[in-house]
Formats: sequence, structure tokens, C-alpha cells
Amino acid sequence: MTSDAELVRAALAGDREAFAALVRRYRRTACAAAAQVLGDRHAAQDAAQEAFLAAYRKLGTLRKPSAFGPWLLKIARRRATDMGRQTRATVSLASQADTPDPRSDGRLDETSRRLLSAVMGLPRQERVAVMLKYFDGRANQEIADITGRAVGTVSKQLTRAHERLRRRLKDVEL
Repeated sequence: MTSDAELVRAALAGDREAFAALVRRYRRTACAAAAQVLGDRHAAQDAAQEAFLAAYRKLGTLRKPSAFGPWLLKIARRRATDMGRQTRATVSLASQADTPDPRSDGRLDETSRRLLSAVMGLPRQERVAVMLKYFDGRANQEIADITGRAVGTVSKQLTRAHERLRRRLKDVEL
């Protein structure tokens, strides 16, 4: 498998397929990072797409090509934060009253909503580890690479997160 650093260098040399490989590698992770901020899958996809465009434009400013993943996730979270601010500034009570039936627009059922709420209530590092592991399907080693933490630290954070979630959701049947 080609490393992030090799793909970044190739993209900087003009190889569009190299950047496309980075997009394929990090698309789900970037969406998960944006979803943490926005709480909406469709808006998160938009934020992730904007993050990839920004990353492509600013690729030459990346000091450490092997750190592409964490750098991209930072951009995705910033784009999502900006989008969230814009959305909150433009949403009116009238538009909220016109919201369609929750079952038809992809909104979560009560159990899923409680689970997501519990995950979002975790400390930041545990939340990121859980999102990458279970929402993005990443292995502990990949999570460690993306977050810049040791694999043992990631494992411990996941264990702590499981304990917290178990306590918070003890009355929920999943």
C-alpha cells in the first residue's frame, strides 16, 4: 500500500490519481470528523468535500506529508464548524416548522439518537477514537496513525469509552 507521504509527493508533482487515492482513503474519516461537529450526515459530506478541495489547494503548505490524515481532519472539522455557524445564522423558526417526517428524511430513531448523543458526550479523544473505530471501521493502528497517538493509548481510550457508554446506556436495549 502506498503511504500518505508518497501520495502527497505524487499529487504535488501533478499526479491527480494520487490525490484521488487520498480522497478514497480518507473520505469516510473526513465525513465522520465533520459529522461530529454538525450531527448531520448530508451536511458532513458537504463539509468533507470542501475540506478535500481546500486540502488540494493548500497541499503545498503541508510541512509533513506523512501527516496528511490529521491535517485533513483538522480542515474538515474547521469547515464543519464554519458551516454550522452559517447554518445557525440562517435557520429561522419558520423553516424549522416545515421539517418533513423524520422517518422519510433519514433522521435517527430514538435508540440511535440516544447512542449518538452518548458518543458525542464522550471526552474529545475518546469520541474521536470511537467515531474512527465504529463509524469509519478503522483498525486501532490506523486510528493511532491518524490521531498521532500510540496504539496502546487508542486501545485504552476505546476501553474507557466503552465503559462510559455502558454506564450511560444501561437502560437502552441495542
